[in-house]
Amino acid sequence: MSSNPMIEGRRADSARRRQRVIKAINEASARGDEISVSAIARAAGVDRTFLYRHDDLLGQVHATQVNPTAANGDGDGDGPMVSRASLLADLANAQGQIARQSARVRQLEQKPSELLGEQVWRETGLGAPVDVDQLQRRITQLEQQVVELKNQTEERDQELEAARAANRQLLANLNRRS
Repeated sequence: MSSNPMIEGRRADSARRRQRVIKAINEASARGDEISVSAIARAAGVDRTFLYRHDDLLGQVHATQVNPTAANGDGDGDGPMVSRASLLADLANAQGQIARQSARVRQLEQKPSELLGEQVWRETGLGAPVDVDQLQRRITQLEQQVVELKNQTEERDQELEAARAANRQLLANLNRRS
């Protein structure tokens, strides 16, 4: 046991707050009030972080959200009470499932539509030729050829300019001699 009065005081304060949280959980469950971390913290007069720092208390809050009769030991045989939080969770899950199913239905409807559209496009003759890939390769080859020809033209222009410069120099030398 520690003889530090500050540590002992802190432990006592923590124990009192724990008791207030447990009491708040039991009372909220008995009254059928909202059971959430915020509501229990508010009722017990503690900060929410206190609950998050104590896993056992946080687990009790979550367990009571799922089964409110478990906290107060009711067990009168009427069956489990349905909490607002559990109904909201069920609603959120159902909405999520509906959204996923709607997206899947749209995807399944879109695929045949695209295939039929492609088929009609080809059959009417308005579509692109079947050998598009071959044409793309040819375009690439021709683009490469254009680049090579431009390079050759630039080299020849440079050679021509060098030849002209040499001719000017020769003519200048000939004119000086005469």
